[in-house]
Amino acid sequence: MPEGDTVWNTARGLERALLGDVLTGSDFRVPRLATTDLTGWTVAESASRGKHLLLRLTREDRAMTLHSHLRMDGAWRAYAQGERWTGRPAHLIRVVLKTKRSVAVGYHLHEVTLVPTAEEDSLVGHLGPDLLGEDWDAAEAVRRIAARPEASIAEALLDQRNLAGVGNLYKAETLFLRGLWPWTPVADVPDLVGTVTLAQKLLASNRGRWTQTTTGSLRKGQTSYVYGRRAQPCRRCGTAIAKAEQDERVTYWCPHCQPKPH
Repeated sequence: MPEGDTVWNTARGLERALLGDVLTGSDFRVPRLATTDLTGWTVAESASRGKHLLLRLTREDRAMTLHSHLRMDGAWRAYAQGERWTGRPAHLIRVVLKTKRSVAVGYHLHEVTLVPTAEEDSLVGHLGPDLLGEDWDAAEAVRRIAARPEASIAEALLDQRNLAGVGNLYKAETLFLRGLWPWTPVADVPDLVGTVTLAQKLLASNRGRWTQTTTGSLRKGQTSYVYGRRAQPCRRCGTAIAKAEQDERVTYWCPHCQPKPH
């Protein structure tokens, strides 16, 4: 599933392609919006909230928001007018937005919804503080996490109601760098503030680029400590990295650097 920084980068790409332009056409290939026509609407803002994309549109005194979620396999791609759409197979296209200079194509998007901008909270109001947003508040994220002391710290970091933007990659890497066994109960984590603050720093460090790294290296095969490295040696101690199912997701950790509490 795309992490918060990927969604943030996607929002910036749509902003560069569409911001300030008037839509000259639209094509919605989702049942609930099949007859919607956004021709004449101006793209006022492209924003992200955790893993949700919010394209804000205006027309005269009206304001609407086109919401989409990438989940595991969604993507937006921007093309110049006349350029071939090469992002994904055509049957995966869900939304097309056209302006005089650009075309934005949404592939395999989920939860595509059009709502008055004033009602955005009905879609994203349940989310915790956004790690890449102006509302980031480590103390509030900790308060929400601590409300379920029996939950595992891995589960708590992935719960978007606690903090918005962490996915499997940043979950695994944060826990490694903090020396936390993924199944550690929240109640037993010694420094929740330090844990969520590190997660925020990792995401923020990758804004503006598509190659995600937590090690500082951008070289292929050297960008992570544990994520995606099952059976490979830990970069710190040489122990084989472990992989297991956890709460219907996979997790990676170093058994030596992240030992199970006694």
